[in-house]
Amino acid sequence: MPDEAITSRMWWILAAMGTILGVILLDETVVGVALPTIQVDLAMSDVASHWVVNIYMLALAALAAAAGKFGDIVGHRALMIAGLLVFGLASLACGFAESGIGLILARGIQGVGAAIIFPSSLAMITIIFPESRRGLALGVYGAIGTTFLALGPFVGGLLTDLASWRWIFWINPPIVALVAIVVAVKWNIDHAAPARQHFDRAGFLALVLGLSALVFGIMQGPDWGWASPAILASLVAGILLLAGFVMIELRRHTAPLIEVALFRNPTFSACNLVIFLAQYSKMAVFVFGALYLQDNLKLSALQAGIALLPTVAPQIVTAPLAGRITDRSGERWPSIAGVVAILAGLVWIGLAVSTDNYAILFPGLLLWGLSMAFLFLPPQRAVMSSVARDRQGQAGGIAMSAQLLGAAIGMAISSTLYNTTGSYAVVFLSNAALAAVVLVIALLAIERTSPKPATATSD
Repeated sequence: MPDEAITSRMWWILAAMGTILGVILLDETVVGVALPTIQVDLAMSDVASHWVVNIYMLALAALAAAAGKFGDIVGHRALMIAGLLVFGLASLACGFAESGIGLILARGIQGVGAAIIFPSSLAMITIIFPESRRGLALGVYGAIGTTFLALGPFVGGLLTDLASWRWIFWINPPIVALVAIVVAVKWNIDHAAPARQHFDRAGFLALVLGLSALVFGIMQGPDWGWASPAILASLVAGILLLAGFVMIELRRHTAPLIEVALFRNPTFSACNLVIFLAQYSKMAVFVFGALYLQDNLKLSALQAGIALLPTVAPQIVTAPLAGRITDRSGERWPSIAGVVAILAGLVWIGLAVSTDNYAILFPGLLLWGLSMAFLFLPPQRAVMSSVARDRQGQAGGIAMSAQLLGAAIGMAISSTLYNTTGSYAVVFLSNAALAAVVLVIALLAIERTSPKPATATSD
């Protein structure tokens, strides 16, 4: 795209999409530090306070894939602005909440807005940037998001101490408004799918209800007990609904919500698995790493946050670097290098925790942090490059769902392992075992060069 006006517009869109990604990620981490204060102010129980975090992740995981497909149908500009409106208004409602149930409901709606925004942001970057610059664009996009993610605990603590926990939500609307203005003014290349392509309502209900039931059971299982009737019913219902969803999609030859045939592409499936691994591992390191530092090394919450900086700070530099490397060499080897690095980092951490020595732990944390950009950016690019333009939203939604399901399942399994064994080493080494399995699959399945865009059905 040699036209300077188009180039300028591309960078405006990238800045806006990176910023809104950052705000969504910030809202995943900013609440954790403020949660004890929120719990006291709104007289919430421990379990209820956990749902201030869980409901946001549940809405994201359940709706991201469906929202991505909807963006392919109605156009990503319209859907992005709608998502920004929902997210901004819900953020205001969170700040004004006067009860625990009110805050949880507002956070759920905020998660709906985030689920609408998430896949469209990735699709818009993929559409507007030429393939030769797409890796760099995704690298910058990831670097902006990672910066916000890293700042979350510090911003949450600062606003809670100096002003009020309510300001962790009230800072969102002005940023959301600016992003909406950029999208409205700068995005002019949107196109909707053909008119004959309708929204798959039956598939939508089966997918959303199935994912909601499954993720709810996984999230709540550690608290209620995996053998409790409610958890078993939730898990069974989720599995049956998702099986029903697959059957519905296989029978819809014209306009399925998610084209199951996309998963026949080995690179598409393997790269989504790599993205799942990255987020699965992230929950173990961020949550149980922080607990280990405070429980075993007796660090304060602030000191633990500083001690975990090696896991996030490198990503500000490695995200653009991973993008450039992917532009030059393709997705296969950067993705595999990321899996090798995280495997080595998790093994190091798993062995180092028994020493209770931060100097020994530090290299493992740093290696893990260096791997993260390579576990997200090259696989994301491979996923988006493996489908045609009119399926970019759907592909982005699937990738986001893989990421969010990784977080939910990783948190639940790591919690169960720790509660059962009381061993931090078991948590980290079990993550390493999963990484080893993913490495074998990645070596076998990810293509050597970027796959050509392909359609999964003959629309």
